[in-house]
Amino acid sequence: MTFLGWLTIFLFVTALTLLAMPLGRYMAAVYAGERTFLDPLFLAPERLFYRVMRVNPEQGQDWKAYAKSLIIFSLAGWLLLYLILRTQTLWDWTGLNPQGFHSAPWNVTFNTTSSFLTNTNWQYYSGETTMSYFSQMAGLTVQNFLSAGVGIAVAVALIRGIIGRSGKDIGNFWQDLIRTVLWVLTPISFLVALILVFQGSIQNFSHYLNFSGPTGLANQIAMGPVASQEAIKLLGTNGGGFFNTNSAHPFENPTGFTNLVEMLSVLVIPAALVFMYGRMAGNRRQGYAIYATMMVMFVGAVCVAYIAEAHGSPAQHAAGLHTQVVAGSGGGNMEGKEQRFGIAGSALFDVVTTVTSCGAVNSAIESFTGIGGAVPMANLSASEVIFGGVGTGLYSILLYVLLACSSAASWWAAPPSISARRSRLER
Repeated sequence: MTFLGWLTIFLFVTALTLLAMPLGRYMAAVYAGERTFLDPLFLAPERLFYRVMRVNPEQGQDWKAYAKSLIIFSLAGWLLLYLILRTQTLWDWTGLNPQGFHSAPWNVTFNTTSSFLTNTNWQYYSGETTMSYFSQMAGLTVQNFLSAGVGIAVAVALIRGIIGRSGKDIGNFWQDLIRTVLWVLTPISFLVALILVFQGSIQNFSHYLNFSGPTGLANQIAMGPVASQEAIKLLGTNGGGFFNTNSAHPFENPTGFTNLVEMLSVLVIPAALVFMYGRMAGNRRQGYAIYATMMVMFVGAVCVAYIAEAHGSPAQHAAGLHTQVVAGSGGGNMEGKEQRFGIAGSALFDVVTTVTSCGAVNSAIESFTGIGGAVPMANLSASEVIFGGVGTGLYSILLYVLLACSSAASWWAAPPSISARRSRLER
């Protein structure tokens, strides 16, 4: 453990809180229909989408109509993505398949389509050897936006239902989806992509680079529009990487600074949703209480993971490797980790992605120590309520809160009598 490692964790927690609070205020204004500074940029495209889709945004929906719209939209998205991936070679005329990749088998395509639609982003393929640029952009990247947008829209609808104590009018699904994509996901993704490109991520449509190594063997460096997909991969807690090694690849995550930016990108919207809930419910203290609960569990998981990885495994101690200082890590378990991130940056990234259901990784979790590897399992077992995915974390923990409050109310309404307690103890 080092001072720099603990400082990284402290700065991350501080930066996350400072970014999430104003973003939550902004998102509350977006879904309440209040004026925002991005209105001049997105009001015209929003009206165009409504006109093309023949949707009346002023017409509210009950929970059945909202769910029906969501299911129809998701089904259409599944069919479109499956079609794009299965007809990959037919899009060669766009010039976005310079390597001439063929379509994956139907079962791999079915798996990929289903996982990206549900924000699972399970990848049974290697991106740089399977997907064309068109499939990555028009297929996977677009679905990253849409699946995240659906998750946030459902969270907003649940908040309206709680506030109104009814499911008769919880807003309009199409309006919530479009405003999420335009006002929230698009501008932040653009900003994150610019930061990644500035730091060294690639964004091009070039052919792969071929060269011969020192031994004379042929090698290849993959190219492509990486930064744009990487940004929404993280912001939408999607996790499906452009490359097989995901955020451990230097083109996806070039430096220690981008590592910090990517971790903030994963958590900033789930954290902001909590503050948004407090504002929309008219009780900011509820939002603060939920955020504090999430943060305590999050920091606890980070501390355990960092201490375990900094301490190393018994096998490393037996071999005397614990005294080795690598990349300023102060020793510990550097197995399966990138030197540019160190132990703190790897352990923190691991916790950030497993509390949010984001599949992004910057290190090999199977190379973590026993205790360090148990932390992501514990995070997953918490049912993604420690911030959780975009939308899913908020409405999951709200269900826990409602269950706890209703149970407490029932107990206080009819507390057990002394005689009932006595007979219960006797039994």
